[in-house]
Amino acid sequence: MKLYELIKTDDEKLRNIEIKGVTCNSAAVGIGFLFVCISGTRVDGHTFAEDALSKGAVAVVCERDLGLKNQIIVDDTHKAYFEISANWFGNPAKKLQLIGVTGTNGKTSVTYMIKKILEKAGHKVGLVGTIQNMIIDKALPSKNTTPDAYELNSLFSLMEKAGCEYVVMEISSHALDQKRICSVEFRTAIFTNLTQDHLDYHITMDNYFDAKLKLFKMSKCAIVNLDDEYAGRILDAVDCKKITYSAKNDAATYTAKDAEYKPDGVKYHMVGYNFINKIVVGTGGKFTVYNSMCAAAAAIELGIPMDVIKTALSEMNGVSGRAEVVKTDRDFTVVIDYAHTPDGLENILSSFREYKDSRLVVLFGCGGDRDKTKRPIMGEIAAKIADFVIVTSDNPRSEEPLSIIEDIMVGVKKHKKPYKVIENRVEAIKFAIANAKKNDIIILAGKGHETYQILNTGTIHLDEREVVTDVLKEL
Repeated sequence: MKLYELIKTDDEKLRNIEIKGVTCNSAAVGIGFLFVCISGTRVDGHTFAEDALSKGAVAVVCERDLGLKNQIIVDDTHKAYFEISANWFGNPAKKLQLIGVTGTNGKTSVTYMIKKILEKAGHKVGLVGTIQNMIIDKALPSKNTTPDAYELNSLFSLMEKAGCEYVVMEISSHALDQKRICSVEFRTAIFTNLTQDHLDYHITMDNYFDAKLKLFKMSKCAIVNLDDEYAGRILDAVDCKKITYSAKNDAATYTAKDAEYKPDGVKYHMVGYNFINKIVVGTGGKFTVYNSMCAAAAAIELGIPMDVIKTALSEMNGVSGRAEVVKTDRDFTVVIDYAHTPDGLENILSSFREYKDSRLVVLFGCGGDRDKTKRPIMGEIAAKIADFVIVTSDNPRSEEPLSIIEDIMVGVKKHKKPYKVIENRVEAIKFAIANAKKNDIIILAGKGHETYQILNTGTIHLDEREVVTDVLKEL
């Protein structure tokens, strides 16, 4: 492919250079490559420009004059990298209908629900997300919630070639801020909620919100959770079509009424203008009402018949690590959930707090090298809602696990609830199950779908489902 087909340049000598590959990773540069200098949070790609040329790159794209031969200066290399990658793959996103889901919590569940509904309606669907990427029914590994620009456009290309009509995507705030997704049009952008998370990166909640807002500036339709405090700011800021959903506000386009909650599912009436339908979903928790309403609203906007939506949602039995009930064949319940933010933890605990005859036990930790301010907040939430708190490790990374636990305990000790500190997560799970009482609900929060734990000595295998199964065999 000629360079002029990838990026505009006034340099006549460069225009017709043959490009054999595109990358922003200097280690991946080959003969004939175009190297894009990306300024990251830790590394500035501009410092590798000379190295890239020495390895065979025929041109570099940069944001400042590096005094190098064959340099192309642009205002924003992040945006340029996405557009170059899109051009490299023939702009596949233009041939797909993109549905983007952003928010602190609920993204994964909503994307899977929408995919299920669209497939039930006979459409071929691609999915980009935290747990995995999917091309129809083929699963591919996922490194980030939203891949980098080149990988994302490669996925779009594979999906388009496989016959996908729709792509449902989890869109992270990091990806939006870093322009890993930009210069495309979304059919629908969905907002689930916004609560404290990633402040180690964004620093302030306003910055976090501004990053999320970028998705809605690229969309033809915004679907917004009216019960979230940031909803009004999104609705005021965008000019596209607006649809809202709520579990308590009749002013919303769609409102949930008469909700019934059970550990293994929810029932409610979805009410709109001259519109009422009973929705049944095979996943417990109040958040399931929000997630399923959100997915249903998106599907209605896409023209999917309501009977198809209802059938698809009734067949949903949850997503890995999202309020996932582990089969135990015992007189207590074990639930695995990805809750790793204050709001996420409060949601999962509040949902299961509805069952008054059960003792609610929560086991959780907080990630190392991440927002430290949420640790005592999560500790206080756990002790306020649960009957018994077990504080342990999550992914401590380079931090000392006990130091993280000490931060959490500041919040736990604000409430006079019994607690246990067990640093080793496997031992903590063993303790929880070995001491379970009849009708207990044990929430293992934080790891969710993850099958590993990141320690300061490296990454180890840790699948909580396996741990639970092994412990039950010993009892």
